[in-house]
Amino acid sequence: MKGWDIGITLAPHFLVLLLALPFIGSLLSVLLLNTASTALPSRLASVVAFCCLFITVLAYPQVTDGNVLRYNLEWIPQLGLNFSLRLDGFAWMFCVLINGIGFLVTVYARYYMSEEDPVPRFFSFFLAFMGAMLGIVLSGNVILLSIFWELTSISSFLLISYWNNSAAARDGARMALTITGIGGFCLLIGLLLLGNIVGSYDLDKILASGDLIRSHALYVPALVFILLGALTKSAQFPFHFWLPNAMAAPTPVSAFLHSATMVKAGVFLLARFSPALSGTYEWFFILGAAGIFTLLLGAFFAIFQQDLKGLLAYSTISHLGLITTLLSLGSPLATVAAIFHMLNHATFKASLFMAAGIIDHETGTRDMRRLSGLFRYLPYTATLAMVASAAMAGVPLLNGFLSKEMFFAEAIETHADSVLDIILPYVATLAGAFSVAYSLRFIHTVFFGPSPTNLPKDTPHEPPRWMRFPIELLVVICLIVGIAPAFSVGPFLHTAVVSVLGTQTPEYSLSMWHGFNLPLIMSLIALAGGAALYFVLRHYLATCEDGPPLIRRLKGQRIFERILVEVSWRWARMAEQRIGTRNLQPQLRWVVVTGFLAGLLPLWHSGFEPRTFVFSGVDKVFAGIWLIGICLALGTAYLAKYHRLAALVMLGGIGLIVCITFVWLSAPDLAITQLLVEIVTTVLILLGLRWLPKRTEKMDESVTFRARFRRFRDLLIAIICGIGMTFIAYAVMTMPVPDAIATYFLENAYSEGGGRNVVNVILVDFRGFDTLGEITVLGIVALTVFALLRRFRPAPDTMVMPEQQRIQNRFDEERPERNAGDTVREYLLVPSVIMQWMFPVIITFAVYIFMRGHDLPGGGFSAGLTLSIAFLLQYLAGGTRWAEDRIRILPLWWMGLGLIIATLTGIGAWFLGYPFLTSHSQYLTLPLIGKVPAATALLFDLGVFLLVVGSTVLILVALAHQSIRITRLRTIEAEKAKES
Repeated sequence: MKGWDIGITLAPHFLVLLLALPFIGSLLSVLLLNTASTALPSRLASVVAFCCLFITVLAYPQVTDGNVLRYNLEWIPQLGLNFSLRLDGFAWMFCVLINGIGFLVTVYARYYMSEEDPVPRFFSFFLAFMGAMLGIVLSGNVILLSIFWELTSISSFLLISYWNNSAAARDGARMALTITGIGGFCLLIGLLLLGNIVGSYDLDKILASGDLIRSHALYVPALVFILLGALTKSAQFPFHFWLPNAMAAPTPVSAFLHSATMVKAGVFLLARFSPALSGTYEWFFILGAAGIFTLLLGAFFAIFQQDLKGLLAYSTISHLGLITTLLSLGSPLATVAAIFHMLNHATFKASLFMAAGIIDHETGTRDMRRLSGLFRYLPYTATLAMVASAAMAGVPLLNGFLSKEMFFAEAIETHADSVLDIILPYVATLAGAFSVAYSLRFIHTVFFGPSPTNLPKDTPHEPPRWMRFPIELLVVICLIVGIAPAFSVGPFLHTAVVSVLGTQTPEYSLSMWHGFNLPLIMSLIALAGGAALYFVLRHYLATCEDGPPLIRRLKGQRIFERILVEVSWRWARMAEQRIGTRNLQPQLRWVVVTGFLAGLLPLWHSGFEPRTFVFSGVDKVFAGIWLIGICLALGTAYLAKYHRLAALVMLGGIGLIVCITFVWLSAPDLAITQLLVEIVTTVLILLGLRWLPKRTEKMDESVTFRARFRRFRDLLIAIICGIGMTFIAYAVMTMPVPDAIATYFLENAYSEGGGRNVVNVILVDFRGFDTLGEITVLGIVALTVFALLRRFRPAPDTMVMPEQQRIQNRFDEERPERNAGDTVREYLLVPSVIMQWMFPVIITFAVYIFMRGHDLPGGGFSAGLTLSIAFLLQYLAGGTRWAEDRIRILPLWWMGLGLIIATLTGIGAWFLGYPFLTSHSQYLTLPLIGKVPAATALLFDLGVFLLVVGSTVLILVALAHQSIRITRLRTIEAEKAKES
C-alpha cells in the first residue's frame, strides 16, 4: 500500500516553493491587467497550477506510512510563532485536489471567460485563493493556519464578486465574507485556547495531546469556537445559506471553490483535529446534529431548485453534511469513509459544475424550466454530465457508490446512546433517496424531452475540445475508482488515512461487492425511492417556483440581511446617538479619562504607594523652563478656539520645551526626533489651518447651567488627570531603577546589535518587529489622510481669497507693468532663494544623520524627517506647481519601497537559519578608509527612512493640492461671472 517510489527525494524547501508559486503567479497576473487576450493569463495560471501539482506528486514517497515532510523557519520562537509547514498523507491528498482541480479549472476557464472581462484580474484572485488553500493544508502552526484561513475568506470574496456590476454577486460575496469571516475569528479564539491548553501552537504537539485537551476545563469552549469556524466555512446548518448565494460567481469559481477547496476547508479542519478533539459526547452531539440537519435539508432543498448551479450548491451542502456526520461518529472506519468521500465528491462535483457552465455558456440560461432535450445538441457533454450525476447519486460502478455505501455501513452501527444515533440509518437512507431524486432530475430535465425553445442564445453546440477535456478526465477518474478502487485510489487513500488515524487505522476493504448486506439494501432502497420520488414530482417541478414548498418564503438570505441591517445600521445608529458626537471635546474627554485610568489601574493593583515630594536639589533654570511650558500650555488651551495661529505658535513652543527637557535629561536621540517632528507637524498644521471654517465672531453671551456644569466637569477632569500624571511621573523618576530589560539593552547593544547608540539599536534590532508594525501604521495613516483630503471640500467661506492677498493683488493689477502675485513673490524673494539653496545642504545633513544613527544620535526616522523638511521648504519657496515641475517625488513609491526593504531585511535572516529580523554586524575593510562597522540593521533603517519620507511628503502633497483645486475653482467661477 505504499504506492510508487520514483526515486526522487525533495528537500523541505520545496514546501516553501509549493506554497509561494500561486502567490507569485497572482502577482505576475497583475502585470497582465492591460492584456486583452484571455490566453496569456490562462496559460500562466495553468503553468503555475501544473508546477504545483508536479511538486506535490514528487513528494508522495516521503509521506507514505505516516511519514511527514517538515519545514520550520523560526519567526518569534519565544511566543511559539514559527513559519512551520508540514506535508503528510492527508495534506498531500488535499494538495493533489487543490492543484489538480485548479489546473483543470484554469484550462476550462480559458474558454469560459469572455475577452470583455478583466481576465488577468480573475486569474490573479484565483491563484491567490489557491495559495491560501495550500497554506491551510500545509500549515504546521495553528496561528499560521488561521492566517491562511482568513486569506481564503478574503480571496473568495474577490472571486465571488468578480462580476461586481451584478448586485447578486456583490450580495453573495458580502454574505460569504461576513459568515466565514466571523467563523474565522471564532476559529482563531479556539486555536489560541488550544495553544494555551497544550502550551504550544505547533500542530504536531496539539495532535499528540488529545487526552490532555479532552480532560481540560477549556476543552468545551475551545471545541465550540473551532467547530464554529469549521461549520461556517463548510456551509453547515445553520450557516448553510451563504453557499447558494455564492453561485453568482463565474462557474469556474464555483467548480473550484465549492468542490475541492473552500467548502472542503471546514471538513479538512475537522478531520485534521479529530485525533485531538473527537471521542466526546460534545463532539458527537454538536457535529452530529449539524451534519444530520445539513445532510437532509440540503438534499431536500436541492430537489426544488430551478437553477442548475443552485441544485448543485444545495447538493454540495448535503454531501458536506454527510462528511460532517461521518466525522462526528468518532470511529476509525467513519473517518476512512469521510476522507474517501472528500476525494470522490471533489471529482464528480467539479465535473458537474463545469458541465453546468457549458450548458449556461451554450444556451444562455441555467433555468431548468427552459432547458430540455439538450442531448441532441450536446451529446458528449450530456453523457459526461450523466455519468457524474450518477456518481453523485451513488449508482454502482462509480466512485460515489463506494463511499456512500461506507456511510450506510457506519450509519447502522451504534456509536452513542443518543437519538441522533438511533435516527441516523433512516436519515441516511432518506437523504440518499433525495440525492437520487435531484440527480435524476438534473439528467432527465436538462438532457431529455422536447427541444428547447426561446433560449437566449442560438442553437447550442458542443464546446471547444479543451473546454470539455477537464470534465472528461474527472469522469474517467469516477469510473476507474468505481470499478477498481483498491488498485486505483487504494494506496493514496491509505496514505491519507494513516496520517490522520496513525496506529488506530482500521482494516477496511475497497471493493465493488461486499455481499448482499444491509448497506446494499439501504442503497437499493435509496435508488428506487429516489427514482419514484422524482417521477411523482416531475410535473410539479417543471412549473413550480424556485425553492421547496411550504418553506419557500423562509430564506436564509433574508434573515441574514435583516440581522445585518439591525446590527450594522439600527444598533450602530442607536450607539452613535447615545455616545457619538461630532465635537472634538467629548472625544478628547474620553481619551484623557481612558488613558489616565489605563495608567492608574495597573499601579493600583500592584500596590503602588505614592512617594513623598522632596524639593531639594531642584534646578531653578530647569524649573523656569517648565514654568514657561506650563504658561504656553494654558495659553494654547485659551486661544485654541479664537486665535488658531497664536495657539499653534504656543503649541510649537511647548514642543521646544519638551525638546529642551530631553537634552537636559541626556536623551539626545529623543531631542532630535522631537525637534524634527515639531518642525514638520507645525508646518503641515499651518498649511491645514487655511482650510478650516472661519471662527464665529459673535457668540451667545448667556451661559446655561448645563454649560457651567460641563465646564466645571472638564476642568475637574483636567486637574485630576494632570496632578495624577505628575505624581506618577515624579514617582517613576525618583524611585530606584529596577533590574529591568533596560540593563540587557545597555549591556548587549554593541555585542549583539553592533551599535553604540542603544536607542537606535532597540528600534531597528531588539524591537525591530515593533518598528516594522509602527511604520506600517504610519504608511496606512498617510494613505488615509491622502484619501480623505482628496475627497475634502473646504467650507465656502474658506474659498474666499484672504484680505491681505486681495490687497496685494489689487496693488499689482492697478499697475500695467505688474502681474497679480508679484508683490507676494517679491516679499519672499530672498527667503525663497535661501530655501532653494538649502535643499542640497539638508539632503547631505539627512544622509549624515542616517549614517551615524547606529552609533550616535540619529537614524532612519530622524533622517527621514530631515529630508521631508527639505521638500517642505521647496514647496514653501516656490509653490506647488514650481516644486512639482522640478522635483519628481513619487511618495507612494518611496513608501512601498521602504516597507519592502524593511520586510525583506527580516526575511533575509530566515535564509541564514535565524528568526525573522535577526540582525548581523561586522567590520568591513574599505580602501583608503580602513575598517568601518556595518550591520544588516542599516538596511532595515533604510526602509524606515524611505517610508517616513514618503508618508510625510504624501500628506504635504495632499495639503498643497488644495490650493491648486481652489485656484481652479476660482478661475471657473470668474469665467462664469464674465459670461453672465
